[in-house]
Amino acid sequence: MLRHLGWQGAARCYTCVVPTSHPRHTITETPPVREALDDLRARLAGQRIDFAELVVLGAGVKVRQLPDDAAAAQEAAGRLATMVRGRAIPVDVEAAEEVKHRGLIAD
Repeated sequence: MLRHLGWQGAARCYTCVVPTSHPRHTITETPPVREALDDLRARLAGQRIDFAELVVLGAGVKVRQLPDDAAAAQEAAGRLATMVRGRAIPVDVEAAEEVKHRGLIAD
């Protein structure tokens, strides 16, 4: 197929001649992947599998399965706001004075 580029032997990746600005991905049909795809192929009755659609659907399902850290972040922000309003933030006065006089230099 790409012998004009000097390639011989087994089929190689030819994406260099297919320009795109988007990342590419490959899928190996391991036994569990093949089983899932075979089930889908049986239901599609010969229609082409839209792998992009599968990725979008699967990513959405995975996102819903993962814990939502937004609630924890909101709770932490609330605790910090309470500390700030109550002037209850622990401060190392000695270190603050040193930075004030010597300047902040990261090691």
